[in-house]
Amino acid sequence: MITVLSGGTGTPKLIQGIKEIYPEEEINVIVNTVENNYFSGVYVAADIDTVLYTFSNLINDETWYGIKDDTFITNERLAEIGTPELLRIGDQDRATKIQKTLLLKEHTLSEAVDIQRKNLGIKAKIIPMSDEHSEIKIETEEYGDIEFHDFLIKYQGQPTVTKVKYSEVNPSPDIIKIIQDSDKVIIGPSNPITSILPIISLKGVSEELENKKVIAVSPFIGTSPVSGPAGKFMSASGYETSSIGVAKIYESFLDTLIIDSSDDKMIEEIEKIIPNVIAANTIMKTINDKKELAKLVLNSD
Repeated sequence: MITVLSGGTGTPKLIQGIKEIYPEEEINVIVNTVENNYFSGVYVAADIDTVLYTFSNLINDETWYGIKDDTFITNERLAEIGTPELLRIGDQDRATKIQKTLLLKEHTLSEAVDIQRKNLGIKAKIIPMSDEHSEIKIETEEYGDIEFHDFLIKYQGQPTVTKVKYSEVNPSPDIIKIIQDSDKVIIGPSNPITSILPIISLKGVSEELENKKVIAVSPFIGTSPVSGPAGKFMSASGYETSSIGVAKIYESFLDTLIIDSSDDKMIEEIEKIIPNVIAANTIMKTINDKKELAKLVLNSD
């Protein structure tokens, strides 16, 4: 059994490869929740929904958000009548979010997600990192503290980031035992600061990871992230914006870091931080790329 720590973009690409070559019923995915919030009256857990859609082959893998071939009738009508949405939510995707919102009236987030993954025929276990409401703020030079989604969408990731802040929450009930029972823990190439660090900062998680084989895939090539504002967040948090910085974040428990083959010159420096570094193709453009990287991750110690 394996456990994957996931955010909403890079790691689901890797999950696409893993689920093709590894028994789905033996996969656990612990998903970041600090970005969850209410938008347009519905509870939006974007990273969780992306993982749900990835396993059920519904994901829009051009945007890594929402459902492929979705329509946007409600979104467009809201704009027409003077209530434009901050998030562009598709109609089918909105149904998932409405259902989750209704389920949360009687269930915890973990229970609601479990109901949804069963309804989608998913055999893998998908676990929110916490059932408690958590908040994330981006401290900027230009605007002070702003909401995470405002930073990404309203301001297009342009402000200068000085600090990333998120609230402390308790882990969801099954997380520690799931990690204990896993043969290997995989940290996908998600944003280390806003997607993975909130998970490993949960009470008891990093201590359990020290007792496990942990393999991570770096989301950096050179000094640039493959996608998103990870570089800004890393720098604001005091880490080098490269795979060296990623190794520093995970150094207390990480056994192997997989970096892109173009960064093989960094191997010697990274091996001063963690025991093992592998250089390989980490750009997952095709399903074959994803399967090959998944094989490497699953076979690494």
